[in-house]
Amino acid sequence: MKRTTKSMTYAAAALAGSAVLAACGTESGSGSGAVGDEGQVKDVSTIADTSWVPQQVTVDGKDYALPKGDAHRLEEAHITFKPGAAEPDTGGGESGGTVGCNSFGADVEIEGDTVKVSDLAMTEMGCQGAVGEFEEKFVGVFQGNLKAAVTERDGTKTLTLTSGNGDRITLREGTAETTPALKGTRWTIDTLLSGTSDDSDAESLPAEAKAHLTLTKDNTVTGSLGCNTFNAKATVKDGTIEVGPLATTRMVCSGPVMKTERELTEILSGKVSYQQKHTSLTLTSASGEGFVARAE
Repeated sequence: MKRTTKSMTYAAAALAGSAVLAACGTESGSGSGAVGDEGQVKDVSTIADTSWVPQQVTVDGKDYALPKGDAHRLEEAHITFKPGAAEPDTGGGESGGTVGCNSFGADVEIEGDTVKVSDLAMTEMGCQGAVGEFEEKFVGVFQGNLKAAVTERDGTKTLTLTSGNGDRITLREGTAETTPALKGTRWTIDTLLSGTSDDSDAESLPAEAKAHLTLTKDNTVTGSLGCNTFNAKATVKDGTIEVGPLATTRMVCSGPVMKTERELTEILSGKVSYQQKHTSLTLTSASGEGFVARAE
């Protein structure tokens, strides 16, 4: 997954300005984040077959737990590993996910018990409070060569990634749905976004508007605006989709559907940023208006 990028150094520097919330961390003298030898799983290559939910980050001996009850969509926090490198000169690879705010991706290679993380890229939403603090700690550890250990207890696996200086990330085997591929998936559009930060301004599409889109590997996008079908060139790069002029059919539809079509056409005119979380895809235009689509 490609995303609006900033380098790992820049990301860490930007997040470091957030105040450290003492309430988010507890001293780890009890060893609550440690993983023992009981139930040790030798083959860590299997981590690529699982969605992992971040639980805790330990930095300089202090534990930071994934915040609960934050306004951000923490229920979508997940990390997946897809070994391999991104396209040349493209920031961010297919491994990564979110810890509750920004989406991020990286190139990952798994060699023995070592997970090598490089070329991390992130979206640029401002993350405040506890979730911002947790994200800062997480991305600070999620880089370079990390020793991986998988344990299993009561049928649930735990993954621990430990850096050379002893900082570590603890993740639990998740039950989240498999994240669909951005390209090749049919995305059904169900919500229009007004461009404000108030979720109450989100608007559901009229029931009769059957809008959807599919991005192809041939750098095109096809779909329906609710009544009329469309196609266009579409180039995915660095967290954005550059959409060319839409070619559409010219059927006359009901008033509410035509209004929806005009709004969707405006959003899809030019470059949009995108954010994918599990089966949800959000596209946002430069004006801040956008829409949310769900994978079928």
